[in-house]
Amino acid sequence: MFYIGFYKGQPSSYIIKFSGGKKKKAGRGISFFYSKRKTSIIDIPAKTIDAYFTFSEITKSFQTVAIQGQLTFCITDFNKVSELLDFSIDIKTKFYRVNDNDRLTDRIVNAVKMSTKDKVKDLTLEETLTVSQSIAKKVLEEVQSGEELSKMGVELLSVHFTSVSPTPEIAKALEADYRENLQKKADEAIYSRRAAAVEQERKIKENEMNSQIELGKKRQILVDIDGNNNVKNAEYNARANELFYGVFKSMDSKTILAMAFKAMGENAAKIGNINITPELLANILQLKDK
Repeated sequence: MFYIGFYKGQPSSYIIKFSGGKKKKAGRGISFFYSKRKTSIIDIPAKTIDAYFTFSEITKSFQTVAIQGQLTFCITDFNKVSELLDFSIDIKTKFYRVNDNDRLTDRIVNAVKMSTKDKVKDLTLEETLTVSQSIAKKVLEEVQSGEELSKMGVELLSVHFTSVSPTPEIAKALEADYRENLQKKADEAIYSRRAAAVEQERKIKENEMNSQIELGKKRQILVDIDGNNNVKNAEYNARANELFYGVFKSMDSKTILAMAFKAMGENAAKIGNINITPELLANILQLKDK
């Protein structure tokens, strides 16, 4: 009676029962009675498994980068895994006889590491730091398409790099260079703003000068127009005077004198007093005698 036991499998495990060296029963989460003398029990994880990793690689620029990340995998072919690794449990303690769970994880991490190494060696330090997630994606695709894991009955589901960092010395140098570049960009921005302000002021002064030149041209045009108008007015006045006084050229002096006295008489109220000097009187008498 003491040689009979009962094993209750978990839904997250794939159980294989061997009795007398032959497979008797297999399935996810199965339970059964067994003979402690003749039975071997294989308990393989049937759920997804997360594994964390840390390793260092050398870049194209011969700089070391520390890579930390996480991968997720699952077992798809339990028979293959059971043939390659030992997942048997101790019937008395219900614990694994050997730690092949870790061996399986190590093999997958090594596959990821080798693929990562192949990618990083063709990149500079700066490129590795900036495209780390792209590298992780390429690593996942390469490992998934390879035969190594499929031969073990394992499928890699995801790979994520949580940290990709240089050595502390290189990190300090990069930080100093980054600060220097920031300061340089800040100085360039200040210079650009000042240059823009100077250029703006130059444009304003240039516009003011152009406005003054344009205003001067308009003023000159006005002066020319006024001058031309004055010249024309003078010409018109001269022509009018010439026509007006030209009438008197054909008249004799007596007629002109008579017209003058007539005009004076008509405008006597406006003229007021008239002083006739002896010389003027003599001239008038001479004209009368003529």
